[in-house]
Amino acid sequence: MTKIKMCGLRRKEDIEAVNELRPDYVGFVFFPGSKRYITPETAKELKAGLAPGIRTVGVFVDEKPENVAWLLEEGVIDIAQLHGNEDEAYLESLRGLTEKPLIQAFRIRSEADIQRAIASSSEEILLDAGAGDGRTFDWSLLAKVTRPYFLAGGLNPENVSGAVRTLNPYAVDVSSGIETDGFKDKEKMRAFVREIRGDRA
Repeated sequence: MTKIKMCGLRRKEDIEAVNELRPDYVGFVFFPGSKRYITPETAKELKAGLAPGIRTVGVFVDEKPENVAWLLEEGVIDIAQLHGNEDEAYLESLRGLTEKPLIQAFRIRSEADIQRAIASSSEEILLDAGAGDGRTFDWSLLAKVTRPYFLAGGLNPENVSGAVRTLNPYAVDVSSGIETDGFKDKEKMRAFVREIRGDRA
């Protein structure tokens, strides 16, 4: 079954909601330019209240490898998601500091972007429309993806079941699609999970 990642958590009530709904992953955004940005200290507090078995992903944009590795090695996050212009040299540098898994995100606008994603040495890849702006992209481009991927960009309770049925991604990644007025909405979160897991949600 397709796995679920809920990204951009920043409040205690967000953690309470995911503890009930049990997505496979939750995301903390460490990019200061994001409205969902949280500090490492806040992330540590939030993780302390997280139910066992839910993996934490830190989202970074062109962050210094040393800072990413520190959060991984300290156990604040389990996985790093690289959402900027990080290249293979960056990945190699980060791997010199930590053995924890990496997700590399790619903005998909053409088949060339698909080929770059397929070639990534990261453990996982994430395919997105942009930088967390809640837009979908041309999913027909994904027909040639030959490795498992996280699908992101414009997903919500209304369209996620169709995306899963059509594309069968390894995981789906949602943020703005489960928000109301810029904050996580528990009922939207519940509806999103139900669309994937059915009556088990």
